[in-house]
Amino acid sequence: MDIVKLNKAFSLFDEYNRRDPNIFKTDGHAEPSTYFFALKLYGWVTTLNPNASEALLLASRSQHIGRWEVPRSTYPEGRVGYLKWRSDLSRLHAQKAADILGAVGYDSDTIDHVQDIILKRKLKTDTEVQTIEDALCLVFLEFQYDDLIAKHSDEKIVRILRKTWGKMTDQGKKVALTLNFTEKGTLLLDKALEG
Repeated sequence: MDIVKLNKAFSLFDEYNRRDPNIFKTDGHAEPSTYFFALKLYGWVTTLNPNASEALLLASRSQHIGRWEVPRSTYPEGRVGYLKWRSDLSRLHAQKAADILGAVGYDSDTIDHVQDIILKRKLKTDTEVQTIEDALCLVFLEFQYDDLIAKHSDEKIVRILRKTWGKMTDQGKKVALTLNFTEKGTLLLDKALEG
């Protein structure tokens, strides 16, 4: 692992993500949203896999780089529009990460591997892609779940939780059950897991 290159890439990813005009507030602390979530994703990846490869660490810090540049509102409403937005965003993140990694001096094999993780290629068969998936689900449950509860019906939340649970490994699920949820959050999770 090239620590000098890794730290340079982290610095450039963080600098880019700090441009996000959207602010995420938690516990009286406020950060540019994409920057905040990149750090949290990185934290979960290193918790789930303390021996994470360089490519996995790089992917964790650039998974959603530049996300604010393509607002959801620029795509049609509904599931088809949502899926198209997510697909286009993934390609954007992978390209931005590749551009930065190339500028830092990473070789094409490493860049390709980072892009494969960001694009979630070989999900369920590539352990590093699955680690990112678990980490993404944990970030959602820890920091975004309560906001979603406030915006949607209980039935929709239960469906979302079941889909989220289905994406996770046994390790991810075990860790998720250690998170502190609100009373309603716990109730809805229990309901989702009953089914």
